[in-house]
Amino acid sequence: MAEVLEKEVVEKKPVAKSKEPLFSKKNKKLLTDPFDDNNPITVQVLGICSALAITVKLQPAIVMALSVVFVMAAGNVIVSLMRDAVPNRIRIIVQLVVVASLVVLVDQVLKAFVYDVSKELAVFVGLIITNCIIMGRLEAFALGNTPWRSLLDGIGNAAGYGIILIIVAFFRELLGSGQLMGFQIIPESWYLANGGFYSNNGFMLLPPMALITVGVLIWIQRSRNTKLIED
Repeated sequence: MAEVLEKEVVEKKPVAKSKEPLFSKKNKKLLTDPFDDNNPITVQVLGICSALAITVKLQPAIVMALSVVFVMAAGNVIVSLMRDAVPNRIRIIVQLVVVASLVVLVDQVLKAFVYDVSKELAVFVGLIITNCIIMGRLEAFALGNTPWRSLLDGIGNAAGYGIILIIVAFFRELLGSGQLMGFQIIPESWYLANGGFYSNNGFMLLPPMALITVGVLIWIQRSRNTKLIED
């Protein structure tokens, strides 16, 4: 009789739930999906304005990408931590305050350490506040997930956004001026003026070429990943 009772107690004992690894397959997808299947620019077609405006040179594009990574990652974590304490009716205001505070911090750091780049980015740093990618992830993900998952989602989406900026800026600066990060990449001897065969394509430095370059990236991505092609 005692053995039967002991068996029942063992059977009724609650089984501890296994803890999900920090970098489980599900969590890793938060980092990797925005680079391909769910890229904010080439798939969701968000954040196009900054892709057109600050990709004339590579350096500002890199700085903008890093700034967005910081703002989105930190913003996602903060909003996730506050999600149970913020009334639903003022959640958008709270999100804007969080993002605005982080952007002001980024702006001051840029002015202190890379003032020339800060001047080039000008108003576009402030426009991070209204970046639809950031506000969309805060609303759609951070409000309903843990801080760790929100951090991964923020880093993944910001990095996916940033890599497109960097790729576009790389080709625009290289083909438009022959330089990258202020260094001459295309040899001077290649230019027509020096008896060569090459001439910089000034059209690459104009805003329409940013849109065309993004369009080419979208075409390449869908050619490689056919499941993104809409019926």
